[in-house]
Amino acid sequence: MWPFKSKFDKLKREDVVDAICSLEKQETDLEAAIEERARAIEELLARGRKEGNRELKLFYAKKITSLREENQSDVQRAMYLMYNTKLLRRLKTAIDDNEFFARTGKVSLSGLLADQKGLAQFLNKTLGTRVRSEQVLTDADDTWNEVLSGYEQSERIYGVNERDDELLAMFESGEQLEGELSGDAEEDKAARPDAEKQED
Repeated sequence: MWPFKSKFDKLKREDVVDAICSLEKQETDLEAAIEERARAIEELLARGRKEGNRELKLFYAKKITSLREENQSDVQRAMYLMYNTKLLRRLKTAIDDNEFFARTGKVSLSGLLADQKGLAQFLNKTLGTRVRSEQVLTDADDTWNEVLSGYEQSERIYGVNERDDELLAMFESGEQLEGELSGDAEEDKAARPDAEKQED
């Protein structure tokens, strides 16, 4: 723990946001001034090309040079503001992160995760419980498979006897008969349109 408090500890997020807004406003104003001067430079260049009077051409040239110098200074100021704003945005993010993680750390039970030794013991115990529980299931599965591997199905209960064979044969012949009847019906339907056409 530091023996003294940093200035950053007293810093409020709102103050940083206000500073960012102020810098962005200045940057916007500079950008507008730069664009206005750029338009003026283009107009003066057009006039200078058309002008026949040498003194006026010299005047336009000096004015263009002056405007370009102003723009160059404003561009540098704007770049400085952009860089300053970028760093202030990082500071705002750091403040947000600090508040987020501090708030999350205070959530009920979150502090338990700081006890690494206790956490390791709990996880090992949990893993042991899981392994033992899984072993019970796999052992039961092995026992099940071992017992069932010697099992033979009772032919008297599940097998097919003579009467079953007769019924199965009857069912199969019935299915065949139904199949034949449905096939004949389809053939009749197919033949009917041809017969109707011939009648016409």
